[in-house]
Amino acid sequence: MTTVPHGLLPARAPGAAGPPAPVGREELLARLEGVLHARGRALLTGPAGVGKTEVALAAAARAEARGETVLWLAALPADRAIPGAAAAALVASVATTVVPPAPDVAAVPRTDAAPLAVPASHAGQSPGGDGAPALPLPDVPEALTSGVFSSGVFDDLPGPQRTAVAMLCREAPIQQGGWDPIALRLGIARILRTLTRRGPVLLVVDGAEFLDPDSTDLLRFALHLAPPSLRVIAVETPEPYGDTSPADRPEAGTGTHGRPHAGHSAHLWVPSEADLLLVPPLQADEIAELLIHHRLPSRMAGRIHRASGGNPRLALAVGRSLADARTPVHHAEALTLSGRARDLARQLLGAAPPPVRATLLLAALALRPSATLVRRAGRPEAEAELAAAERAGLVSLAEDGSLVFTAGLLPSTLVHDACWAERSAGHAALAEVVDDPVEAVRHRALAGDRPDEELAAEVATAAETARRRGNNALAAELALLAAESTPGRDGDRRIARLVDAAEEAARAARADLAMRATTDLLARDASPADRVRARLAVLDTAGQGLTDLDDMYVHAMEDSEGETALRAAVQLRLAVKYVLADGDPERSRTAAMESAALAASVGDPRTAAQALTVQARMERALGTPDAEKVLARARELELAERPLGIRNAAQILTIRHALFDDRLTDARDELNALLPLVQRRGSVEDAIELFRTLSEIESRIGSCAAALAHAGQSLALTLEAGLSPGPAWYALALAETAGGSLGRAASYARRSVQASEEEGDRVFLSRSRYALGRVQLVNGDVAAALETLRRVQADERAQSTVDPSMLRWHEELAEALLAHDAVEEALALLAEVRPVAERLGRSTVLLGCDRAQALCLAAEGRTDEAAELLTRTADRFAEAGLPLEQGRALMALARVERKRRRRSAAQAALHAAATVFERAGAVPWLALATEAPAGELPGTAQGGDEAPTALASLTEAELRLARLVGQGASNQEAAAKLFLSVKTVEARLTRIYQKLDVRSRSQLATALRP
Repeated sequence: MTTVPHGLLPARAPGAAGPPAPVGREELLARLEGVLHARGRALLTGPAGVGKTEVALAAAARAEARGETVLWLAALPADRAIPGAAAAALVASVATTVVPPAPDVAAVPRTDAAPLAVPASHAGQSPGGDGAPALPLPDVPEALTSGVFSSGVFDDLPGPQRTAVAMLCREAPIQQGGWDPIALRLGIARILRTLTRRGPVLLVVDGAEFLDPDSTDLLRFALHLAPPSLRVIAVETPEPYGDTSPADRPEAGTGTHGRPHAGHSAHLWVPSEADLLLVPPLQADEIAELLIHHRLPSRMAGRIHRASGGNPRLALAVGRSLADARTPVHHAEALTLSGRARDLARQLLGAAPPPVRATLLLAALALRPSATLVRRAGRPEAEAELAAAERAGLVSLAEDGSLVFTAGLLPSTLVHDACWAERSAGHAALAEVVDDPVEAVRHRALAGDRPDEELAAEVATAAETARRRGNNALAAELALLAAESTPGRDGDRRIARLVDAAEEAARAARADLAMRATTDLLARDASPADRVRARLAVLDTAGQGLTDLDDMYVHAMEDSEGETALRAAVQLRLAVKYVLADGDPERSRTAAMESAALAASVGDPRTAAQALTVQARMERALGTPDAEKVLARARELELAERPLGIRNAAQILTIRHALFDDRLTDARDELNALLPLVQRRGSVEDAIELFRTLSEIESRIGSCAAALAHAGQSLALTLEAGLSPGPAWYALALAETAGGSLGRAASYARRSVQASEEEGDRVFLSRSRYALGRVQLVNGDVAAALETLRRVQADERAQSTVDPSMLRWHEELAEALLAHDAVEEALALLAEVRPVAERLGRSTVLLGCDRAQALCLAAEGRTDEAAELLTRTADRFAEAGLPLEQGRALMALARVERKRRRRSAAQAALHAAATVFERAGAVPWLALATEAPAGELPGTAQGGDEAPTALASLTEAELRLARLVGQGASNQEAAAKLFLSVKTVEARLTRIYQKLDVRSRSQLATALRP
């Protein structure tokens, strides 16, 4: 029995803010606190490992932060066999933690780290708090003045109650016949009432299902008499299979020492729907956040979510397995599961009785498991057994009887731990009862132990059938099964089927199956051409994670020697790797050009079109004038030879070029025309690419709600497919910045940065840092934004990226430099990018430069010119169909108008910006425009064209420093806060003093007052 989760409830001063909610539990925690406020009782329930205790800990920590007393009891399975264990632990925790304060120090706040603070009994009052004098204590044995009673907390208990409590705590001999049950009940109730006399009390009972019957009865009685200021959280894991250990508990109807009781229920009160809270599994995106929170790799978040079913304990175990792997686990490889992850799954499954496990094994072996199918396969009690498994949180049953396992780790562990004979018998039984011939062939193949060409041919035919149905995942599994069922003596046929299986897996985006087929093939005497085709399949399922596959490229190049068509295909993959993993567009362009030439020489228009598409991408990035011509050639080839997908096709690149050029309506129309086709026949990666691009277009065009929806779909598909979430998180960061929450935008951008770093994806690393720096700048965290955007600048220059329209970091960095008082550096950056944008015809890039240029003019005191330029820029952004950029220009105009002491003009600009943002659904920007204007100068009169104030002469960076120092910050503290050196702070303060004509910090504080 644990009475306090040491170290988990740190001491806090009353009134201090509580800790943040566990990942993904903010809404649940709010509901819990609402239930406690309204009803005083809450029952947290859910499967083991789902995070019930974490939620209760957060609620307890928040209660303690409000100055409430917190009692924590954590019952263990062994406690059920120990009469009174929980009640004794409760008494002991009170006695060891509570020290009655002396009258002259009663008001001193606690500073100790104990999570329990119990008010002292008031002298001369009864414990019930009714003002009546306490009864004098009778003569009691020495045992009743030592041990738990030495603290004096229980001095007000009447003698019989003290005796009963002492016997419960084994500090007095248990008399023949046991303790007085009435005295003990009243004593426990009085202890709890005493706790509430100084303030509210929160009692948390963790593991309520393990309470012994005597303690349950005692606590139930005490809670019935407790005042409303005593609130209770019970944390319970349901026992779906009933009491599996009857020997460990007293006989029904018999209490301690033979006293009868009315039967035992683990509930401390009769729970209703209103106070019962189910703790659900985490969503895939929340699992990613959980992994990041625990400093574990997040790039596999989708696969970890599938393996864990959103169970935090399982997810962390799988995440640690990946982190502890000797070599990084690639997307194309099976998840590395340590003993800890498997053991957790076995614990969840181990509580199931053998009949339930047997039923679950059949369900794990089936493709489309249902209660009816399992019953027909030889489990007559399937419905009841699956219902028990559902109560245990192992499966979910639909109304039609179909079922899914709550975590992918559960069926894989069932199959992993079953012997071959059990698996074979299960597949044989299922083969006889499934209603789909394709599934029947699959089960017959899995039931056999020997290769069989006739069966292998049937499986290969079934794979073709599955492909025609559009079930690419099943087709890939069957193609691999056909290869593995082929006799070894027919080596050529087996190799051919392995190649087919690898390519089928690539079409289905099943990286694990592609790697299995390729590994098998490479162990055989396959031809160089077959080895290349298999390796290309693995590369095509790698997503963004190309860094760890260098050997694949090297061997593919060796094996493609003399095979022009294959060499063209390998060069195409190398062109992609050079830009994504190596950040080298020059080398990528060279490889793409070679691939296109080789493909054209052998009459392969499909590969040639793909290579020209990559070349066009690189030409655009490098700022060469031939990019559009190359892309047009690729489009011509695609019209003659339809590509297999859109992800790397010229058609989607044409749309992205339209996005870069801000021809957004055209881009959106083309994508919307593609959407039905991709949803009907495209691969999952095609759909991810389409939704991500749509989200970027909608973010830019000002359709913020649509941007969020498309970005969410892209992320959901990415996580479901087990691909790297970096690109989808980047799109969500942009969408949240446009129309969601700046806090969420920063979170998604940081996740994208981490995932891109883990994958070695140089392209999306720059993009995600840009998204992060932009949010930091908007949030006013100028120092962090400057650092992040400088890294983007270094990344883009290292990659030789010339075209400023592909990632518009220049204008953001210029604004960050201005906010940091680096006007000359900002002007130099704008002077560098403007000629390139003019040469390439990037008109909207020039508009972004104009906005930053206007702010530079204002910083130099040329506010009239700045206002005129910003007015023109806002109008031109509106003409270009970029409402969010128009709104930003109007907000910048408002800042300049305030500098010109034209308050009414500033308010008009802000109102216009708010109207633009409201129409676009740009929630965070609307909030910025309708709040008190950022940078508003204290002390300005509330008129129209006011007289100048000295504060108007300060730059934004100077004003931020002035406010910090005026609020009492030292030079060192201000330097740390603003990420400046102390010398820079001193120099800037000198300028501030001169501008404001002050000579001390106190005079500065006075000058800053409204």
